[in-house]
Amino acid sequence: MTVGGVSSPGSELGEFLRARRGALDPSRAGLVDDGRLRRVPGLRREELAQLAHVSPDYVVRLEQGRTRRVSRAVLDALADALELAPDERSYLFALAEVTEAAPAGPPARHQVGRQLRELLDAMREIPAMILDYRHEVLAWNRAAAALLTDFGALRPDERNLIRLTFLHGPYRALYADWARSARECVSVLRMETGRHPDDRILSALVEELNAKDADFKTWWNARSVRGPRQLTKTYNHPVAGPLTLDVQQLTVATQPDQFLVAYTTRPDSGSEQALRFLLQWSDHAGERIIPDSYRTAHRQPDR
Repeated sequence: MTVGGVSSPGSELGEFLRARRGALDPSRAGLVDDGRLRRVPGLRREELAQLAHVSPDYVVRLEQGRTRRVSRAVLDALADALELAPDERSYLFALAEVTEAAPAGPPARHQVGRQLRELLDAMREIPAMILDYRHEVLAWNRAAAALLTDFGALRPDERNLIRLTFLHGPYRALYADWARSARECVSVLRMETGRHPDDRILSALVEELNAKDADFKTWWNARSVRGPRQLTKTYNHPVAGPLTLDVQQLTVATQPDQFLVAYTTRPDSGSEQALRFLLQWSDHAGERIIPDSYRTAHRQPDR
């Protein structure tokens, strides 16, 4: 069953297994060609069962979403047989776990503590912000607003980096390689929906992006997953020009569902000079971190 573009945990487990089974080259898995015609690419169900040392009927029940109760040993065997990457293996385990029911009230949007806000403000020369697992921007400093967008001009429900990547024209235009960054966003979102299958805010985000962006729909259906990792991103900024920055993601120990994201440049690089220029410009602009003309021309219509 699918709600808002997000499959139920049981069916998503089956769909994920089918997708990974279909993506695996039988010869790479060490299987001998038996001469039978393969109607679809990848492993057959009985071949996956053979490699994982389970019954074909058990694989059928998993792929049809009729069970999620899988032992750790069987999950490890399936992950090994499918040659899952670490993030994919984590996603598989998240899907197979029995989750608690969603709370009766609407899911909460997380708050940022005073100390974290003061830390952001103290990082004057480093663009930084606090995100939650949904990639909602909970807090940011002036440098992040100068680099990325005027978050204060957006409604709270629009302050989501994945949503901005697909649906906010000026933010999308910042990326020198939008497609690569957008696919990374989809893989992260797929991972988080597996970890939080009852989160209605995430489900609504997936439903909106599926309806409004064809690329998102295609990449979402590919079922690629990954967790946070160190990234390097290049932006074409309307004020500072090209900037290449390392993106550091740091877990907040006191708030497990939050993490601090900081954008840094290589010492003595052109990007360091461009970022310094941008921050000086934003200081001189005062509270107008984005020029009024730029903000007016690119403001998103109310929805």
